[in-house]
Amino acid sequence: MAKGQRVRIATIGTSGICQRFLDALGSYDGAEYVGAYSRDLSRARSFSQEHCGSLAFDSLEDLGSSPDVDAVYISSPNAVHASQALALVRAGKHVLVEKSFASNAREAKRVFDAASEQGVIAMEAMRSIHTPGFRAVAETVPQLGDVRLAQMGFAKVTSRITRLRAGERLNVFDPRLSGGSLMDIGVYCVEPAMALFGRPSSVSASFVTTSVPGEPEGSPYRMVDVAGALLLGYGDKSVTLSFGKVSDDLAPCQIEGERATLIYQDITKPHGLRVVEHIDRGMTWGTVGGSERKVLVENPENDMLCELVDFCDAVRGDAAAVERAYMWTRVTLESLRVMDAAREQAGVRFPADDAV
Repeated sequence: MAKGQRVRIATIGTSGICQRFLDALGSYDGAEYVGAYSRDLSRARSFSQEHCGSLAFDSLEDLGSSPDVDAVYISSPNAVHASQALALVRAGKHVLVEKSFASNAREAKRVFDAASEQGVIAMEAMRSIHTPGFRAVAETVPQLGDVRLAQMGFAKVTSRITRLRAGERLNVFDPRLSGGSLMDIGVYCVEPAMALFGRPSSVSASFVTTSVPGEPEGSPYRMVDVAGALLLGYGDKSVTLSFGKVSDDLAPCQIEGERATLIYQDITKPHGLRVVEHIDRGMTWGTVGGSERKVLVENPENDMLCELVDFCDAVRGDAAAVERAYMWTRVTLESLRVMDAAREQAGVRFPADDAV
């Protein structure tokens, strides 16, 4: 695409996250919304018209062959992300795929390989690592000295847990749809860790699981995670990640280096960054911090704008944006490999894990 050309975007999915994406799209001059896909054509038409689109599709083939669509934002259930993205990139469309990008690393690699062959951009819509706040975290980490420990957590009580406990089968807690707390909320911790530190040499997982309502005894997809923790080993550092949908995590994130410690709020939208220098006061009966400085950041109110801008810049062929897209491909693949290993340890399986 030519520099400055508006990217024409269609959507798959009608959930709240898609609505929020379209809010961001409406505030961005570099792209325009053109239409929706749904298996129900009337629903696609209704959603498209509601958001000032002019196109509606109930066939992925028709969507992929439309000359009026440059790119597709995919926010369907995790289990179909890869198949939908693969069909579209093979048709020459760019894709921005909501997290988690695929059910496992094998699926994701297939999509990224096809995108490379077709010369299109495939990118995960992992909003947090595209924000100015995360950029500030990444720029600050080298100032800490050799990093030895890090702790990142994200947990919040979901209203759906009451329905799950009442015996209702829910998409977000359904392994057949590649659901669970790790894929839905833990990924917000895994991906920043991969972006900052790369793939670990070891993964140790501890999950809190529950049975899936209606799933038969003996089914490999009977258990789903509602909370958990990962310990990532790097040899020279250890990184602890915690996540869940049954409790509220109110603690800040910390990255501890030999010279200083970085503290910040909200793994999903980093802000309130503070760097506390180490000071040697000899033997003390507790940790004593030295001088402290703040790192000011300003995130947009709807931070999905950040990933949208990065994606569209890459679609238009901006060299720096394309290079960043390749970096995010690595982050996505390494994150899914970590999550694959964690799920295997915990016995949480998806049908995609057993697919040939």
